[in-house]
Amino acid sequence: MTDKKKQLRKHQAIATGLFAVMALLYIVLLFLQKHQPQPWIGYVKAFCEAAMVGALADWFAVTALFRHPLGLKIPHTNLIESSQASIGENLGDFVTENFLTPKNIRPYIERLDLANWIANWIKKKDNQLTIENEACHIIEHIITKLDEEVLLKYLSQKAENAIHEIPLQNIASQGILYALENREPDRILALLIPQIHNYIDNNKEEIYQTIIERKPILGLIGGKSITNQIITGLHSFLEDISESPNHKIKIEIYEKLANLAIEINESQEWKEKFNTILTQFLTPDKIEKYVQDFYVSIKTSLLSQLKDDTSTLRQYIRNGISDLEQTLKKDIALQAKINSAIRLSLYKMALNNASEVGSIIKTTVEQWDGKELSEKLELEVGKDLQYIRINGTLIGGLVGLLIYTITHLLI
Repeated sequence: MTDKKKQLRKHQAIATGLFAVMALLYIVLLFLQKHQPQPWIGYVKAFCEAAMVGALADWFAVTALFRHPLGLKIPHTNLIESSQASIGENLGDFVTENFLTPKNIRPYIERLDLANWIANWIKKKDNQLTIENEACHIIEHIITKLDEEVLLKYLSQKAENAIHEIPLQNIASQGILYALENREPDRILALLIPQIHNYIDNNKEEIYQTIIERKPILGLIGGKSITNQIITGLHSFLEDISESPNHKIKIEIYEKLANLAIEINESQEWKEKFNTILTQFLTPDKIEKYVQDFYVSIKTSLLSQLKDDTSTLRQYIRNGISDLEQTLKKDIALQAKINSAIRLSLYKMALNNASEVGSIIKTTVEQWDGKELSEKLELEVGKDLQYIRINGTLIGGLVGLLIYTITHLLI
């Protein structure tokens, strides 16, 4: 038996016991009045008689709320069970009309400081650990529950579309123009010319043989001397190229490269060449394989880091949680913005759903078993209602005594 039921039974016993005392005393007084009559007996008997009437009347009233008195189906008794539907409706209307109103809701909502409460909650190490673990569980759940086949197909299609949309012509053209603006051909020539010098010096005999093979007559008139003169001229020509910033060879190279940049950017032929390169080297199968390998690598790494307390990802999550707490604590403007948004949302939610709350209360009460509802209410308020019976007994007795006294004095 619950504590509430014990208290109810206790107070019912007190009220019933008081009625029993009045009834027993009334019987004793009847006996005394018959065999040993005394003037005071009439006053006490009148008190007991009226007290019993008051006790019975209030017992009937209290009992009629929760059940039929003595099992007799007297009209307007067992009120809770018989009026269950109207109780639910009235209770819902009462809550809606008296509690869920702008006047009543606004003061409570305006006092809410959820941003500060959240910051203080996050500040606790145990709560930070809880957030971290939950965040890791959520990320892991998302990763493991993804439909990989659909995801990879989607990513592959997006990658293929993105690759074919890359303006390779423009990139190549701009790359050449960028190289020209930064005098990159000069640096290339500066690297090549010393190598050409060395090649010429190291291959004089081959140069001589090549000249003799093509012009045999030069071998008869001093081919080696002529070859040396040619080699010396080549060295001199290369030095001129290297030392002169505006050498005609350099100017010609720059002009050729500039024309090539324009041609690459505008030519349909070059466009087809780049498309052919993409088609040959980046086929859908290859793209899908690259995407799959990349996805598997990222997935494996993420799952591994989520399980490792010392991983970079876990540390990043910890830092994010700590930064969030510090930001919420120090950023007054952010606090005001968060609180304003939450307050407004709660205010609108409460007002927009006030009728729903009333409907929920009504439906809930209607779905309860009538007898069970009656018993629940009796447990909640029945103890206090027993004082009505006690007061009815005492007040009834006093009223009876008063009436008896007035009557005795007047007659």
